[in-house]
Amino acid sequence: MPSQPLTKAQRMSYRIARGEMGVLTFEPYKSEILPFWRFKTPSIAKKSSADIYAKFLAYNDADDFIGMDMSRKFLQMGMTRAKRYANHKGGRKYDKKTGEELVKDEDFEGRAEKLEASLIFKEVWEEAKRHDGYQAKKERFMKEQKEWDKAQKKAAKTNVKTEIKEEQGEEVETKPKRGKTKVKTEIKEEEE
Repeated sequence: MPSQPLTKAQRMSYRIARGEMGVLTFEPYKSEILPFWRFKTPSIAKKSSADIYAKFLAYNDADDFIGMDMSRKFLQMGMTRAKRYANHKGGRKYDKKTGEELVKDEDFEGRAEKLEASLIFKEVWEEAKRHDGYQAKKERFMKEQKEWDKAQKKAAKTNVKTEIKEEQGEEVETKPKRGKTKVKTEIKEEEE
């Protein structure tokens, strides 16, 4: 669990996104989960996926959807990276100079191990996606995020309108922090 709880703004900046997007950028979760992520052999993949799934369950117990989703992304990334190493000896999918996709290698030492490691991660990843707590928390998070985004958009729109009025020297209505009365202030400079 993060040692410092995230602010609401930090939490709402997280995007579920497609696939593994954001998995290596969203802190502090990246630093908490990354040390467990390994896929070199099936036995390493089995331990790694079990450790990451244990983090997933701990985040579930802490009612931390972002931690759960980041764990899910690391499981998915374990599957996809192991598969890449099974398809491309050395793991390089694209040519360095041209950027074109390289032809898949069919038979090389270690290929079967990488395929097996990929399947291990895939099984645990699918279990995480089906987890009841994950699904419920995902729905709740998406609803909360949608409301947050809507409120932020509305606030930004209000700020833009206020700035335009101020630039044009018009009166701007401000709401006091206490009470329900409206105070009007005049922004125009006084003519001498």
